[in-house]
Amino acid sequence: MLGIGDALRADPRVFVYGEDVGGSYGNAFLLLRPLLKEFGDRIINSPLAEGAVLGVCVGAALAGQRPIGEIQFNDFVATGFNQLVNNAAKIRYRWGGSVPMVVRMPWGGLRHAGPYHSQNTEPWFYRTAGLKIVVPSTPHDARALMASAVADPDPVLYYEHIALYRDPRIKQALGRRAAGADSARPGRAAARRRRSRDRLVRRVRPRRAARRRAARDGRHRGQRARSAQRWCRSIASALLAVARRCHRVLIVHEDSRTGGIGESLAAIIQEEAFESLDAPGPHHRRARHAGAVLAAARGLLPAERSADRTRRAAAD
Repeated sequence: MLGIGDALRADPRVFVYGEDVGGSYGNAFLLLRPLLKEFGDRIINSPLAEGAVLGVCVGAALAGQRPIGEIQFNDFVATGFNQLVNNAAKIRYRWGGSVPMVVRMPWGGLRHAGPYHSQNTEPWFYRTAGLKIVVPSTPHDARALMASAVADPDPVLYYEHIALYRDPRIKQALGRRAAGADSARPGRAAARRRRSRDRLVRRVRPRRAARRRAARDGRHRGQRARSAQRWCRSIASALLAVARRCHRVLIVHEDSRTGGIGESLAAIIQEEAFESLDAPGPHHRRARHAGAVLAAARGLLPAERSADRTRRAAAD
């Protein structure tokens, strides 16, 4: 994995700690195996105890190291919940301490992997002050966000979709030069332009499935929209700006609707940009139905623009 290799080469304080990451294995997806020959002494196997993984990372970070803890699947982080929520997240507020640690967690469903390997756990931490959440949606973002996460002085939860590992449709040519820590800061929105009537918000497979459908529609509609990838709490301002400009928003994510982050974002848009919307913002939770949702969203308004929309477009 290029992002971790970059971090290990750039800073001798960086090390990886987790279940089955070291030795001759290289984690459950074998992603770290190419790094073992060069950095085998800094890619360290842990006991089968996620609470211990996170506790070691908190302690090492307080001692001046830059640990990258790995949870084999994001579902397993539950057994280390207290270490993150009540220890790592609270130290800066409690006594001004810095906890520069990264927690890598593979996530993503639609793989028939059962109830313990397919959950979306980011809502558990979304409301916890002191934790940052990043979710790369492309290989380039994954590399750049890892550099930013390792450089961050506070704990960062780094969720990486399993589709980034194996889906042949998600490929990018990456150069040898390491990504800089400023190339993808957590909390900074990344706009992707596509010709479409709809505004798509989410990541990896949901985002790609929706974008493919939107691109096909754009050839006929010829109207512009944008698509945001990276997001955390401060993404709200970017979403509101897009809602006020494009007047239509579609949120697609894999999590459950109730309590999911998509539901929170939809509420923000409805509360703060309602008068800018041409129709209520559809909120759909499964990527494989994105095409049907887009078709439904397009049907919310007649094809011709209303007089109000025409005036708004002219003002933009």
